[in-house]
Amino acid sequence: MISNERPSPYGHQPHHGQSFNQQPRPVIQEDTLKSNAMQVERKAFALVLKENPKGRFLRITEDAKGKRNTIIIPSTGLEEFQRVIAEMTKANQDLPALPQEAANLGPDDSIGNR
Repeated sequence: MISNERPSPYGHQPHHGQSFNQQPRPVIQEDTLKSNAMQVERKAFALVLKENPKGRFLRITEDAKGKRNTIIIPSTGLEEFQRVIAEMTKANQDLPALPQEAANLGPDDSIGNR
């Protein structure tokens, strides 16, 4: 169930004419084409290239202390995603190191989540 389909304890109506009595969406068969995982500090990332009847996509899941976040990138956007990641990587390399990186005493992760 999508979070905005759950009944509100405040009596709010569903958005966009949705009804809480709707039948659940059918399960769409997904085939895994390739998968990889990596650990960065205390975060685990799973990257899975999948395919379903609608097309191919990359699912990136971050798991940090039991909290899970996922983004899905359609295959039509993978080259653009790769280009942006390369730009961000280069920008990071061109910037001076942070004091905790230089001393190798960094926090639990680079965005301050502990």
